[in-house]
Amino acid sequence: MRKIFSLLLFTLPLLASATDIETSPLPKAKQQQNSFAETIPAFRATYTLLRKSDPVGKAIRELSYLDDGTVKYHYETDISWLIFSDTRSETSIVDIKENQVIPLSYDYQREGTGRDKYYQWQYDLAGKTATDLKKDKKISLDFTDGLLDKLSYHLQNRIDLINNPEQKRFVYPVISTKGSVKDYQYLYDGKEELILPYGLVKTIRLKREIVEKKRITYAWFAPELGYLLVKLYQVKGGSEQFEAQLSTLELK
Repeated sequence: MRKIFSLLLFTLPLLASATDIETSPLPKAKQQQNSFAETIPAFRATYTLLRKSDPVGKAIRELSYLDDGTVKYHYETDISWLIFSDTRSETSIVDIKENQVIPLSYDYQREGTGRDKYYQWQYDLAGKTATDLKKDKKISLDFTDGLLDKLSYHLQNRIDLINNPEQKRFVYPVISTKGSVKDYQYLYDGKEELILPYGLVKTIRLKREIVEKKRITYAWFAPELGYLLVKLYQVKGGSEQFEAQLSTLELK
């Protein structure tokens, strides 16, 4: 009996300590992350890349939640067509507060036929600065309200579609890999039912037109998949550039 009593005296503090750990409140950043994860869970989507209906490569779009409360958004493509090859990788690390994406860093790498490219930026929107890590150069930002990088605006667009499914016009100020800021505008262009490698999906279609470059991009999003991008199609000067179609989707 004395041994059992001694054992209880030893284990009760440990149990109390474990309970304290389990019930201690999460850091605010982690709470916000968990709340957002209910809206857009971590995922990995793969796409088939086509040119004139012929498969020429694949793409991956991926979102994951990091231990420090930030979000990692990643996109990569791998294309091989005739004598042309092209692999690209983009990664944005962002915060998300009250459904607004706040970019923290952006990495871009391109290899293949022609000149390779690499960019790496860090952003401090509160301090109104952006740092080109490749050139070790910091620039001042006159405008930071809603500012996004060249990948994170895709995530913001998805959030906006979820929260405002009837919205017809989307405008995003995007900072380029040279540090300049330009508005990206997408307009609602209708509904469409698509047969994709993934299967049959109902979608809404957005359109972005750059008149001076004679380039039009169409993007299809599936409400039933939380407005995930399921198809992308681009035309330049009347000639098809590429097409991406959703093949698989894995929720993590």
